[in-house]
Amino acid sequence: MIDPKLLREDPDRVRASQRLRGASVELVDQLLAADERRRSSIASFEQVRSEQKSLGKQVARAQGEEKQALLTRTRELSAQVKTAEAEQTEAEREFQRLMLELDNLVEDDVPPGGEDDYVVLEEAGNPRDFAAEGFEPRDHVELGQLLAAIDIERGAKVSGARFYYLTGVGALLEMALINMAVDQAMGYGFVPMIPPSLVKPRAMEGTGFLGQAADDVYRVEADDLYLVGTSEVPLAAYHMDEILDADALPLRYAGTSPAFRREAGSYGKDTRGIIRVHWFDKVEMFSFCHPDQAREEHQRFLAWEREFWDRLEIPYRVIDTAAGDLGASAARKYDIEAWIPTQGRYREVTSTSNCTEFQARRLGVRFRDADGVRPVTTLNGTLVAVARAIVALLENHQQADGSVRVPKALQPFLGGRALLEPRT
Repeated sequence: MIDPKLLREDPDRVRASQRLRGASVELVDQLLAADERRRSSIASFEQVRSEQKSLGKQVARAQGEEKQALLTRTRELSAQVKTAEAEQTEAEREFQRLMLELDNLVEDDVPPGGEDDYVVLEEAGNPRDFAAEGFEPRDHVELGQLLAAIDIERGAKVSGARFYYLTGVGALLEMALINMAVDQAMGYGFVPMIPPSLVKPRAMEGTGFLGQAADDVYRVEADDLYLVGTSEVPLAAYHMDEILDADALPLRYAGTSPAFRREAGSYGKDTRGIIRVHWFDKVEMFSFCHPDQAREEHQRFLAWEREFWDRLEIPYRVIDTAAGDLGASAARKYDIEAWIPTQGRYREVTSTSNCTEFQARRLGVRFRDADGVRPVTTLNGTLVAVARAIVALLENHQQADGSVRVPKALQPFLGGRALLEPRT
């Protein structure tokens, strides 16, 4: 949710942001009209309520016919107050409904365009030349079978398409990646957390996941709860309706949780393997930050994500996501895309978003400083999404015999193993 004052004072900026996103520009005019109606209804209610209070005092002092006339007027005003209050409530409800449909304002220098209009900021590492090494690389599915690490067939048998088991060294690899990520996050002052994976509607709506992303959300109807697609949701709601001390900012949390996604629009995409699945585990960084420090915090998040992938010794690139491909809550988003040898292309493995005050306004998360009380800024960033990390790690570090080299930084979290060997 953006600042209503900004909507009134600079609607052209809001229109420009909506236009860049490919979202409804007409919504801005609807909001302006709804805001005018809301403020007018508040004024009308306050006027009749003030007269009602004033007449109440006069009735107490009046006598005879004057008192009867005042009582008659009081009854009329009582009905008018009820009508005005109902109008105010309805106007406020409509304004809030429309505000929840409005996306966050994109940063001024975000690339224009859609999904394919990102800007590559940097490439790190060099993809291996497997032909020069004398062998054809296996994909992660074949490697997972050789290592007895991934069981997709039984995952489908038990849960359906896009589910899987991590077995043996695959399960150990997940735990190692999570522990490595949490260890790194703690080194930078993050508080490790294991948040709930089921949340109330307000938490899901407050983070912006019941808008354009609603089709990808799992809902438990019997309990009116949602399965989260990222621990960003419970982490953002952790300080819901609280006022934080400015001196304590930034508050940084690293949440380890499963992520559940319906992948409603992905029919026919990535049907092989564990790149696009309905469930995976990940470690998510989250920050409640002073608005003046948000851009710097965003760059720090990106640097920490890059550090993790540098330590995994996997080639990747950093992209600046175009406005039309941003989620509703993000003002800007950077993605890291890892090189996947058997696909011959980069695939997204992490992202980090600056959500400015958008989520904080919806969730009532504020801070107090010398200037008063106002919303914080929230930022999020994936340190490791385990399934895709395993894909990238297996494919990039494979050897001709089907074994997989373990990056030096990961070895201490994997019992000192330097090599994953095929199961005989």
